[in-house]
Amino acid sequence: MRFTTTTMETFQWLLFLLASSVAMPIVIGAVFHLSGTDLTGLMQRTFFTVGIASLLQALIGYRLPIMEGPAGIWVSIFTVMAATGSSLTGTLQTLQSMMIVTGLFMFLLGITKIARRMLPIFTPLVTGTFFFLLTVQLSATFLEGMLGLQGSTQTIQIKEAIIAFITFFIVLGLSVFAKGWLSNYAVFIGILIGWITFFLIIGGEGVTQEVPWFSLPESFAFGLPTFDLSVIPIALITAIISISNVVASVVATTQTIGLKETDQDIRVNSGTTLSGINHGIAGLFSTIANVPLATSSGFIALTGQKRKIPFVYATIILIIIAFFPPLVTFIATIPAPVANAALMASFVQLVGLAIKNMTLTELDQRKITIVGVAYLVGMGTMFLPANVFNGLPSIIQNIMSNGLLVGTGLVILLEQLWREQRNSCVE
Repeated sequence: MRFTTTTMETFQWLLFLLASSVAMPIVIGAVFHLSGTDLTGLMQRTFFTVGIASLLQALIGYRLPIMEGPAGIWVSIFTVMAATGSSLTGTLQTLQSMMIVTGLFMFLLGITKIARRMLPIFTPLVTGTFFFLLTVQLSATFLEGMLGLQGSTQTIQIKEAIIAFITFFIVLGLSVFAKGWLSNYAVFIGILIGWITFFLIIGGEGVTQEVPWFSLPESFAFGLPTFDLSVIPIALITAIISISNVVASVVATTQTIGLKETDQDIRVNSGTTLSGINHGIAGLFSTIANVPLATSSGFIALTGQKRKIPFVYATIILIIIAFFPPLVTFIATIPAPVANAALMASFVQLVGLAIKNMTLTELDQRKITIVGVAYLVGMGTMFLPANVFNGLPSIIQNIMSNGLLVGTGLVILLEQLWREQRNSCVE
């Protein structure tokens, strides 16, 4: 019975890892006009680096079942630089060096234990705001995927949308109303039903390219990194903001699993150090930098899977899959509407964690004002046209075009400038 449970939990974690890894390479492939062969290579390297990063963090970093996956903040940077760079290949080479430099900053912040000293900055108000803005930022991406709005398609695909919402409600319904194994394996069951239904009704695309049965992930696939001094300030800011991601993910997961928070600073410190190494690995293998995904806590809450060993097994399987391009190509055929629907269901739990963190203490006028400003400016930035910052220097473009970065930065800044007044008695 124990073996069966571990096996099922491992495959459910593996599906979550795959669903969370597939979408971002497709987005980047479209932005940089990558060929089918290049996209398969990017997918292969993404699986490999996600597996390595998640395994290292589980064993010697956070020591928690937190997936390291393609970062939304880096997808924004990739997209902005693609629009402003002189050439797509040159931009990709610069991005490789930027991820390596960011990794160096994060490694230094972790190894010198500065990350631990920064922990008081990331209050429940900050982590709650981060969770909420993250759900707002990525919910649009997930919803577009569920509606079949991909690439040049700008109208809702009715059949794809119906299957996606059926998958969404199956995952959500089983996790909330079902009992026992039906609840525990809601994500697995939902994706499986959605994938089969999609294939039967709409069909699937066959493999149109020949790929070797075995190959090693290629390093510096876009060419050797090109270094530009302008990447240093962007890398430093990204590294600091990424620590808020580290803190938010550790806080959310420890809360969801029910662990004591006595060693939280140690987890943040070691996790930041390894995140630096993982950024360097992402730069080396020409993929999107990985960060801890706060949705991992949503997945744990959704399925009730709190053990770490199935997560470790799933990361090892993902690494093995990366060496077999035919498997990578097959997995890439998971319908985007189905994968996005499963991820959207996990985000429902993340919204709850955002509310829980923000209401740990009473929301007084000071906190309401800070949150209100951060939400309005952060979310407002997300809905601005992509080219609105084109006339500004590249560093300002990369910062101001990311609503998650702007909103989180604002709440940190306002909390530090507007200190909470403590009541004092005068005798």
